[in-house]
Order: sequence, then C-alpha cells, then structure tokens
Amino acid sequence: MSDILKWQYSQKLISAEEAVKMVNSGDHIFYGEFALFPETLDEALAERINELSDVVLTGVSFTRPPKVVKADPERKHIIMRDFHYGKVARYLHDDNLCSYMPITYHQGPRLIRKYMHMNVVYAVVGPMDGKGFFNFGLSNSVTHAAMDKADLIIVEVNNNVPNCLGGNQESIHISNVSYIVEGKNSPLLELPAAQPSPTDHKIAEILLPNIEDGSCMQLGIGGLPNAVGALIAESDIKDLGVHSEMMMDSFMELYDKGRLTGARKNIDKYKIVYSFALGTRKMYDFLDFNPMCASYPVSYTNDPRIMALNDKVVAINNALEVDLLSQVSSETMGLRQISGTGGQLDFIFGAFQSHGGKGFICLHSTYTDKEGKTHSRIVPSLSPGTVVTVPRSVVQYVATEYGIVQLKGKSTYERAEALISIAHPQFQDELIKAASSMNLWVKTNKIEG
Repeated sequence: MSDILKWQYSQKLISAEEAVKMVNSGDHIFYGEFALFPETLDEALAERINELSDVVLTGVSFTRPPKVVKADPERKHIIMRDFHYGKVARYLHDDNLCSYMPITYHQGPRLIRKYMHMNVVYAVVGPMDGKGFFNFGLSNSVTHAAMDKADLIIVEVNNNVPNCLGGNQESIHISNVSYIVEGKNSPLLELPAAQPSPTDHKIAEILLPNIEDGSCMQLGIGGLPNAVGALIAESDIKDLGVHSEMMMDSFMELYDKGRLTGARKNIDKYKIVYSFALGTRKMYDFLDFNPMCASYPVSYTNDPRIMALNDKVVAINNALEVDLLSQVSSETMGLRQISGTGGQLDFIFGAFQSHGGKGFICLHSTYTDKEGKTHSRIVPSLSPGTVVTVPRSVVQYVATEYGIVQLKGKSTYERAEALISIAHPQFQDELIKAASSMNLWVKTNKIEG
C-alpha cells in the first residue's frame, strides 16, 4: 500500500461517536443490506437518539433490530423502512416500528437514483486493499446507488467481510469515501441451511425432472431450495450455471460436487453470478477472492432482459397463497407483511423469456394455523388486503406436493381446474364449488389424476 493511501486513510479515520454527530434531524440514512449491518455506528447513533427527530433509516432486509429503533419504542425520533422483510422487520412491523417499501427488485438502483436522496450512507466493508478500494463483500444489490445519491459516505470496516470479486460496482475507492470508522470486527451473521420438510422433499422430487443439463439456476430461500440442491447434488445433471440474486450454500455444494460449471451459459460464462450472499462462514470463505464468483448490482442480476440471455433459466421460488384466478401472493397474509416482492417477479418473468426457461412458483398445499386448523394454500380468492406478488398474466408453473401445472396459454377455467388438481384432496370439492360460484366453469365435479 502506498504512503499516499495510508495518509488518506489516516485523514479520514474517525470514531463512531464523531461520525454520528454528523447526523441531523430529518436526515435520511441508508443502513446497509442483509448480513452487513452497521453495528458500531448503530450503537453510537442510539446514544444520541433523543437529540434527533424524524431521522429516516432505510435498508435492505435488516438482519438485526437496530438499537436506535429499540431505543425509540414510540417512534418519536426514528422512521424505519425496509425494502424486503425478513424476521426482524416483520416483528418490528407488528409493533408499528417499521414500514415496508414496495419495490420491483431489479429497479431498486434506478428507483434510488431517480427518486431518493440519502444524506448519509452507512456501509459495512472489508479492509482497504493495496489499491485503495473497500469491497462491499456480501451485499451489492443497491449499495452503490445509495452512495451515488449521498452527501456523506461513511464506511464501517469489518475485517471479517470477504472480498467478493465483480461483476461491477462491488467496491468503492477511498477518494470517494467521506469518513472511515473501524468497527468491532464482529463475526458476520450466518444463516444455517433451513432443513427441508417431507413436503419440501416431495416437491423437490417433482421439480427435478424439469432441470436439464446446462440449466441456469435461480433459487429462493428456505427448505425447498435446499431440498432441490441436495437432489441435484446426488443426480447426474451436469454443467449447471447460476444467475441468481442470492448466493447460498447450496450453490457452493453443487460446485464442490462438480454439477455446477457455468460452461453452457451465454453470458458470464463459467461465473456464479449473484447480488447478495447469506449462508454459513464456509460459504463466505468460498466467496473470498474467488474468481469463479461475480458480484453485481441487482439491476444486473435481476433484470429479466439480462437473465433471459441465458438459455434454460430455471427459477424456483416460494409462495404463501395462490387463488383460482392464478394470482400469487408471496409477501402478505391479509394485511400482515410477511416478506417482500424481492426478485420473485423478476425471475418468473425472466425465466419465461429465456429460451427453454421455466419459472416455478412452489408452495405446500396446506398450512396449519396457531389453533391447529388446516387451511388450503390454494384458495378461491385472496383475502382482503393480500398483495399480489406475481400477477396471473406472468405466472408460468405452479407446483405443490401433488404435482406441477403450466398455466401459460390457458383460460381462467382451465387455470382453476389445473390448480384444483394440485390442491390437497381434502379441499378439492369445496374449491370446485367455489370455482362454479365464481363463474370459473369446471368440466367435471371430480378432478382426476
């Protein structure tokens, strides 16, 4: 590292306490993405929260409750907003401490550059390299866009952040950084692999024949994608590629098994393309300086036009409910915000555009509520307040443990009949009656097959 870079570093290095003094009432702060939470800056800001008012925090899928929000239980000083709900935002939302920001994920960087202004960006980064760059590590979806619209860019250095190669816009040079805070170097959040349920395994078995040699994979989060990954790992499928918003342990394991090469991709050949990573430390170490992997902003990974340049894109995502009109909800149950649109709409749209591509919406046929009552996830119509994540005009395949149906090119009655055929048998008769009352004519009173 040159002497001039060392000097620049020393001139911009300040304490967290000094950094948060630069925040004023009414400021809008970008609070980072996913596993890269600005812990040190958050703790310092919480200490002076009573001095401030109307401070807006915006982040992407908070993975820990901000102390600054917990210090303001009546929401007198802080307004918290999240682009994608996980467990943290969901429960803060239940206490009226967090609001959801609807977003079509691939438009996120453009949305920020076009309509939002950030007074301050807090970004967790890896240590500065010999060329003067700080790497964004595990989260690159909208961070650079937020920096482009910021008055102050304050990086919090954590030595545990892996250096994730690009792609593009995966780092920032010290000349563009306002101030540097050296953080506590806490271990990064790890997301253990969700254990697939028997139903997940059944759906995965149904999906597997639809994954061909050379398919380009996108997997969502949860037990089902892990079940799919495990089955592929033990199969003879070869030359898989990855173009996904999320990098997960399953992809690393497929690479280790020799199933994933990227050799048949049309763009980013031989590269695992992703925008953010959540998983185990083993996977984070796998990403560190790995030229096989390429980190891109979500405006690249999730743009349907770009992903569709690859052939045989296979997108597998979960849903909460599908109604007989074939509308998909993957983010709310009634008025309760559970998750977010995320990249589901992007990838279902893009997979259909891909030559030989397939976009799957997957769901368990039933769920059990807190009182022990079983409900169908295929319903006559979505309940009031439920948000449509994927409109019926975009839906391609829907899968449950009872089979897969392809809905493109089908009328409303054909869609209703197809969906009833993969509903739990316990609910098929009442769904047939509901379809009839909705003027969704069903050919028979009994679904066969």
